[in-house]
This record gives sequence, C-alpha cells and structure tokens, in this order.
Amino acid sequence: MDWSRGFSAVYFIATVDPVTWRDTDRVEVTGGTITREANGLMHAADVDCINYDATEERYIRIYLDARQTGDGARVALFTGLAAAPEAAHRGTATEVTVECYSVLKPAEDVLLPLGWYAPAGIDAGSIIRQLLAVIPAPVTVDESAPTLKTSIIADEDESYLSMAQKVAAAIGWIIRLEGDGSVHFMPKPATYSAVFDPRENDVIESGITTKTDWYSCPNVFRAVTDDLMAIARDDSEDSPLSTVNRGREIWMQDTSCDLGDDEDIAQYAQRRLAEEQQKAFSANYKRRFQPDILPGDIVFMRYPKQGLNGSYRVISQTIELGYGATTEEDVSNEH
Repeated sequence: MDWSRGFSAVYFIATVDPVTWRDTDRVEVTGGTITREANGLMHAADVDCINYDATEERYIRIYLDARQTGDGARVALFTGLAAAPEAAHRGTATEVTVECYSVLKPAEDVLLPLGWYAPAGIDAGSIIRQLLAVIPAPVTVDESAPTLKTSIIADEDESYLSMAQKVAAAIGWIIRLEGDGSVHFMPKPATYSAVFDPRENDVIESGITTKTDWYSCPNVFRAVTDDLMAIARDDSEDSPLSTVNRGREIWMQDTSCDLGDDEDIAQYAQRRLAEEQQKAFSANYKRRFQPDILPGDIVFMRYPKQGLNGSYRVISQTIELGYGATTEEDVSNEH
C-alpha cells in the first residue's frame, strides 16, 4: 500500500486477552486521538465509542483499516489498558469516551523495594526483563546489550518503569513501544526510517513551525559521580553554541551520572554535552500517516526553505482517528 497517497480509514477497538495477547471482541470507533512520546508511559489514547462495555478495566487494541484502490492494510495503532469513567446514555445507544494508558502502566504503578539498585557490571538487558516482567505484553531485548558501568540506585518513589528508563538512558539505548503493545529494548536507531521530500514523498502539510531554543543549551557540562569529576567544553569556532561564538559560558551539571559500558567520566561529560546541544532546534508539522515511524526514529527531511534539511529524531506524535489518520509530529536535531 502506498501511504503517500490518500486512503479511506475505518477504526475499531478489539478487546485483548492479557494471557494470550490475542484479540477478542470488536467495538466500532467514532473518533479520538492517540499520542506517542519517547519517555514516561510513551503511548496514550482517548477514543470515542458507541456501546462500549464500561463496567470494568481491560486491555484493548486500536486498529486502523485503511483502504486504497486495489489495496488495503490493517494496522495496530495502540494497545493498552482502558477504562471509561463516564458514559452518556442516549436512547438505546451509549456514547463512551475510553481513556487508555499504555501497556507500561502496570510497571509505573508498582514501586521498587527501598534500597533496590542495579549493580555495576550487570547486563542491562537482564535488568530490563526483570523490571518489565510485571506487564502482560511481550518484551524482547536485542543481543549484546552493554553492561552498566556504575550502579543505579532507586529513589524513594522509584517505579519499575522509571528505573527501566534510567537503565536505558545509562547505556544510550531506548525502550520502543509498538502499536500492537510489544516492547523492544534496543539501541537508538542510527539510520532514517523515511525521507520526506516535496518532490519524491510529499506527505507534509504546508504549515511547518520551527523553534530554536539556545538559552537552555549549555556549552560547558560538568559531570560528578562519587569522587570523580569531569568538565566538557565547547570552544569550537565552528559551533554556533560554543563559548567562542556566544561570548559567554552556559553551564549544566549532572551529579547522578549513569555511565555506560566502557565509558569513563570524561566521555560521559562529552556525550551529555553533545546531547543537550542537539536539543537546540525542533520543528512541528502535520503529515500523512505512515505506519512504521515511532518516537525515537530518525526521519530525513528535504525542506531547506523551512530550515529542515538533514536527519531529525522524532520526539512525539499525535494521530487523529479521522480521515487519513493525520499525524502531527515533533522532531529535533537530537541524535
């Protein structure tokens, strides 16, 4: 199916058996939105339905049935835990807005034992499997996950989910949540998933908003952990954010450094400085839906007149459950 062309869209909910992870009953959808982010619970949804059984909490999956001349596709857009706190009864029909949390919700709701920590030298993949064992969704871990360079100690209000995301951040990997609810622990994508080009793949609407936020971007980064300290500086004449070109220093400090495998404190400071500087530029736009792009992915954009000409990391998405599944997207030059 050619997702760069228009298509008709029908949406429906399927109830999910948390044991088998398979679909059961079907309920039609009249509208709603799905939001996707790179952190926290990552996915959420508000869905309008007719005659949805609101008597209990359950796992559901939201599908898009797309139809195009001579072709079609069914795509799972969201899977998670659903509840309907309110229902409007109009004659024989009941209108319900279903509030949905991602499959990661059970891992957010359970706190780690006081004093829990992920020890240095342990395989990060095994920790992720342990922390996400409380969710019903399948979890896969890429091979060769690095080991933790330093221990990560849980805060007093640390949940299984927040610790899993700390472990991922420590080694520079991501937790990727798919539309079918499956969870994948993997390195950050390094190649782009799609190319957006007004000539070859014109899927972006005309309104593009760009934002440059220099004030929050450091050019000096101090990393402190135990009895170690390192400072990374950007003094390059070629960098617009450098101390040389800005004529002043902007400092940022991290006192709870989580070093990755084979990473020393100086390398950590340099990496974190580069990461923070890459957040200086971001853009927002609406485009046609494409099924294989999620937050954390890289897209290549050729819109030089709008200041977008290169590869950008997808930060968040909002999908309208309406005509064409219009997707609003935020990207940044953070790599």
